[in-house]
Amino acid sequence: MARYGQAFKDKAVARLLPPESAELEVVAREVGVSAGTLERWRADALASGRKSGGWTPVARLEAVIATASMSEADKSAWCRAQGLFPSELDEWRQTATASLGAPDTTTMSAATRAERRRVRELERDLRRKDKALAEAAALLVLSKKPRGPLAQGRGRMTAREERQRLVVLIDEAHAEGARLSAACRQAGITARTLQRWRDPDEGIRADGRPDAVRPQPAHALSEQERAAILEVANAPHYADLPPAQIVPRLADEGRYLASESSFHRVLRQAGQAHHRGRAKAPQASRKPTTHVARAPNQVWCWDVTWLPSQVTGRWFYLYLILDLYSRKIVGHEVHEAESGEHAAHLLKRTALAEGIHAATDRPVLHGDNGAALKATTVLAMLQWLGIAPSYSRPRVSDDNAFVESLFRTAKYRPGFPTRGLADLQGARAWAAQFAHWYNHEHLQSGLRFVAPAVRHAGQDAAQLQARTQVYELARQRHPQRWTGATRDWNRVGAVTLNPDRDTGATTQGRQHESKRLAA
Repeated sequence: MARYGQAFKDKAVARLLPPESAELEVVAREVGVSAGTLERWRADALASGRKSGGWTPVARLEAVIATASMSEADKSAWCRAQGLFPSELDEWRQTATASLGAPDTTTMSAATRAERRRVRELERDLRRKDKALAEAAALLVLSKKPRGPLAQGRGRMTAREERQRLVVLIDEAHAEGARLSAACRQAGITARTLQRWRDPDEGIRADGRPDAVRPQPAHALSEQERAAILEVANAPHYADLPPAQIVPRLADEGRYLASESSFHRVLRQAGQAHHRGRAKAPQASRKPTTHVARAPNQVWCWDVTWLPSQVTGRWFYLYLILDLYSRKIVGHEVHEAESGEHAAHLLKRTALAEGIHAATDRPVLHGDNGAALKATTVLAMLQWLGIAPSYSRPRVSDDNAFVESLFRTAKYRPGFPTRGLADLQGARAWAAQFAHWYNHEHLQSGLRFVAPAVRHAGQDAAQLQARTQVYELARQRHPQRWTGATRDWNRVGAVTLNPDRDTGATTQGRQHESKRLAA
């Protein structure tokens, strides 16, 4: 008797089962095995799924597939041979059909995994934003607390009490969500400085610089040399001279005691470095007044300039008020003299023309320290109009830079009467023509090249948007000509007069609450 391997049997039985479902006689003839043997192999294969009197899901599916093409009589005979009831076979078929119609759990599982991953990313992003928000709030609270000597810059002497107070503020900000490095930066120190301040035994270390023992440099002046410097400085023929005059005279005599700085240091240590003479002692100049304009008629700048006439020694005076936000000349007049009455008249006429009398917020008027701009008549008019005055520092023209720049544009553009104006009417006609050109035709480079009148009326945003669209269309036609972004035509926001360069702040609050001068 021939013996067949299991692989050969499985291959032959597979042809009898779906999807091929070949005829039993055809397979028997092809493989050289009798039909009875093949029938037995197929029955054994179907019955091999039984385990402990039951059918596995795979065996049930194979039974449904095997009996799908049988007639009812053959199916009943097969069920009897396998020990099944036809109703059980029908139940298996219904279960298989229902399973095929069920949703794709694999696809749902993938979608669920993607959704869960997205939820985790959103939760992680939310936690990050919550931390950033908490840090911003903590730093904002810390920034409003006074910092004492540290507000003047790093390297200042700080008492232990001041250090303890600052460490408490930093710890509070850190506990509320701020990073330690960010809290230290806001407080004006570094994280390394905070670490150096902390002492496990003493709590907070005191500043050791006052009690530090510093070795004397090898090249320091000896006591004899210091005494010689004081003796020379107090000699009768040098008593009235500063070190800058004493040192060169000693060199002319063939003597060198010390440098000028050493003279100053020795005199200062001896208590002999006080200011002498009728001249004022040097004083630190104050910072300029900072103003920010975020809309028209919030900050005005004004000044007076001279216009030449055809008569030598005679001048015409152009009074001009400029809106800081839009650069528009909101008021101007030309007179033959410079006086406070003319300035007050211009101020009143401009305020009425711009509707300041009906506005809730009045502008700040910034000017220099000229006599006409600080006259009693002008101050009374400012008080009556409710306009806060502001002034430049003495002899510092840069504090009123926008008006000075306007005057330069006026006097260096074509058409300026370099040979002088014939009379007052001609000067006023020229000033009116220049104001119209400046407001409606001249494009301001600091405002993305829009006319002052357009910005004053709030129409610059639409104009700049149209320019942006033109550039985008040009870029779409020839993309190879653009290596980066198109030209920036975004609207300019707030305009700052005299920004604070020390702190980097360019958006200080408006100076509406500045002290108003009484008439």
